[in-house]
Amino acid sequence: MPQSLATIPLEDFLTQANIESSPAWEFIDGRVTQKPMPTLSHSRLQRNLVNYINDRTDRFEAVQELRCIIPPYSPVPDIVVIASERLGDEDGPFNGAPDWLIEIRSPDQSTLDLQNKILHCLSNGTQLAWLIDIARQQIWVWLGDDLPLICSGSDVLPDCGLGLELTVNDVVAMTRRRGQNGTDAH
Repeated sequence: MPQSLATIPLEDFLTQANIESSPAWEFIDGRVTQKPMPTLSHSRLQRNLVNYINDRTDRFEAVQELRCIIPPYSPVPDIVVIASERLGDEDGPFNGAPDWLIEIRSPDQSTLDLQNKILHCLSNGTQLAWLIDIARQQIWVWLGDDLPLICSGSDVLPDCGLGLELTVNDVVAMTRRRGQNGTDAH
């Protein structure tokens, strides 16, 4: 179960020294919560999906565990995909909502809490969100203001127009791949 601390203002949270420790701390709904430690499957999927996206586009950059400042929240999505021109060279958190965010549900994470984080990002500019449930082999997909789609099996997933043509099966297979290239499906 994730650890939670007392409620403090976002500005105070951002000055805390331990928020970048592993696993990262998030500030959601006025609560300070530490993300769960990822499993092997979660870590492989995260690495392989980031590599897969970055190998196929220069228009966007996929980044693992990048803190976003989206007042009054400070989420740390598992993966953010951001248009290259929106990313500067300076180190630190990203100010604003990512273009596309990807969350990988850990067994002890609340789906409702993850959806709340996703909805906040969508209401602040995120265009696409995936919530990956490895155990159920499903991916919930939000496109802008539309209600979520629940994808499974050979359903092709939306991808900000990148033409990745990834299916849910392809994404789930990335949990078992040890290589750097993500999936050999495409």
